[in-house]
Amino acid sequence: MSIGPWHRGAPLGAGDFPAGTSLCRFFAWNEAAGRKDRRYIIARDICTLFRAFGGGEAAHAMCVAHLSRRALVTLRLGGWVSLQLSAANRTQDRAAIAAARELVDRLLAAIGAADEVAHAAVFAGFEALSAEIDLDAMARRRPRLLPAKRSPVPRRILVIRLSALGDFVQSLGPFAAIRHRHAADQIALLTTEPFANFAAGLGCFDEVLIDRRPKPSALKEWWALRRQLRQGRFDRVYDLQTSQRSSNYLRLFASRGRPEWSGIAPGCSHPHANLDRDRQHTIDKQAEQLVMAGIHPTPLPRLAAALGELPDDLAGRDFIVLVPGSSPHRPAKRWPASRYGELARQFSELGYVPVVVGTSEERPLAAQIREACPEAIDLAGQTGLGELAALVCSARLTVGNDTGVCHLAAASGGPVVVLFSAESDPALCAPRGDRVQILAVADLDELGVDAVLAASLAVMGPVPLPVEAAPA
Repeated sequence: MSIGPWHRGAPLGAGDFPAGTSLCRFFAWNEAAGRKDRRYIIARDICTLFRAFGGGEAAHAMCVAHLSRRALVTLRLGGWVSLQLSAANRTQDRAAIAAARELVDRLLAAIGAADEVAHAAVFAGFEALSAEIDLDAMARRRPRLLPAKRSPVPRRILVIRLSALGDFVQSLGPFAAIRHRHAADQIALLTTEPFANFAAGLGCFDEVLIDRRPKPSALKEWWALRRQLRQGRFDRVYDLQTSQRSSNYLRLFASRGRPEWSGIAPGCSHPHANLDRDRQHTIDKQAEQLVMAGIHPTPLPRLAAALGELPDDLAGRDFIVLVPGSSPHRPAKRWPASRYGELARQFSELGYVPVVVGTSEERPLAAQIREACPEAIDLAGQTGLGELAALVCSARLTVGNDTGVCHLAAASGGPVVVLFSAESDPALCAPRGDRVQILAVADLDELGVDAVLAASLAVMGPVPLPVEAAPA
């Protein structure tokens, strides 16, 4: 085989993109990785070709030819590449040529650009090209231009989100984005039993599968999960859990014919390639993961109102929801129940019905609140996710600790006040929304009722006078 002249590979790297952008993070991750992502390799080839052929329209045409007509990079060795000088025309596949041209345009436009839309367009361009050519073959040491293996239509998509409530709610935006991207495909969700009925009512999934979360020694249950995943014949998996457990599920698929995988599993096809992902807010983390899988934009979590019904005694009444509980093993995340009781009493005097929600184990907290405010309604241990959704969607306000219910309330679009202590960092996990107020203090024992009431009134907007004080 005739080897063309050698060129040093183009120094396209993380520094060619503004800090904090997805391509900057993607390139930095690859520069630190032993196994490079095929899109990183191909992007560097494009830059090498563009510069080797002098830039301009002729160089642009050679880049397009490399991705759609004949591989012009014939060998990579260290930091050098061997280039074929002519672009012999082996195909006239118009779709491949159009996808190649679009990708080259988008990559060159993204260099130096701070606009995240430009970066998302590059990843989307790779997705379009992958439907026409085999990106893995193009990224080999000796690149080969081969047609893509066509997936069946509709494709089979799996989304993994197992727990917990707050994390599940923060995935509502990604759920919607995946549904929009795969509107013509069949989408299944793998989740745990507590979220199955709730997930089925979201309108994002065609099927909900249950993960029993088998223990390491439960071989029979692991075999059942393996069979369930393989029988799904999934073409792509979006692992939004991104835990060690969910990443290990990639191994449950047959080594040949494994689905495309968006997540952090070693060797997956669409890694969330960000060295600092653990320091990202959950919402930002998932949005960037989807960008790198070709999906943009991802909306904030939004909750449909018709997921459950209000209790009969609350219909037509103005009420506020109080969430005094939190993780039982992290009591420092809880504002004292006695202060929730005082807050409930003050809201009752303003004409609102305080409603206390929580788990069955948190009933003592509700009882303590009712001691200070007998008008409060105790629903602790009496609401499923659908009923909780109905409550926070209809409430005039939700006040609570750093818990999943507050994420649910923020997704409803209603006013929410969330209380944070030093036990958790709101920069990494706080609910987001136009009507969300975060109160963060080192020790919640030091947070007074007046401060919480003031924040509540501010986020609620104008508050009516008490009934007895209203003018005739």
